[in-house]
Amino acid sequence: MDEQVLAAMARWPNVPAAFGWLSLSRRGQWFLHPQGRGWGHPDEEPGEAITNPRIVAFMGRNYQCDERGRWFFQNGPQRVYVRVDGAPWILRMEPDARAGARWTTHTGQAYGPVTHWWLDDEGCLYAQARQGAGLVADRDLAGAIDALRLADGRPLSAWLEDAPAPAPGAPTIAVRLSVPPDAGGDAAADPARAAAPLGLLPAAAVETTLGFVRRPR
Repeated sequence: MDEQVLAAMARWPNVPAAFGWLSLSRRGQWFLHPQGRGWGHPDEEPGEAITNPRIVAFMGRNYQCDERGRWFFQNGPQRVYVRVDGAPWILRMEPDARAGARWTTHTGQAYGPVTHWWLDDEGCLYAQARQGAGLVADRDLAGAIDALRLADGRPLSAWLEDAPAPAPGAPTIAVRLSVPPDAGGDAAADPARAAAPLGLLPAAAVETTLGFVRRPR
């Protein structure tokens, strides 16, 4: 967190948390709900996109999770809980011709190493890492499925053609990010490219399995 935020928290330690005012879209866009009805109301607000670069950067630096899996933006002394439409982190694939693709979050931070991948029955690709759960942005999904490879070198897309329907206890496979042919040995040994299991699960089980709350109360 920013030093000024930590100082404000110390000075005013008992400010009530806010709910309903802020959401994060499945594409990593912050939305403000001016009437505080972002969720939990019959007339939920669609929200207004927050686009000011300085505000977006400030929010990203002060975005965290509590012990119950609820994500929030620490706005000075006040904790503003976030409705998470996809996952706490929206992942983007940053290509690199020599080192290969890398994962970054909607806040511009490096993400990983990924310890587990999950594909739900709606075609969404989720990841788990020390930072928390991530969802691959829809614009990067096709590239991600092509870049993730099985142990025998086949792209994940080849396996998905014959994959079983998502169900509890479905078998898992191991996948890892592909390494460009002209990349050096350091790229292949990069922990960010370590193999991780990929499992299938129903969309309704995403929050429980990945350990986060989409609509905090």
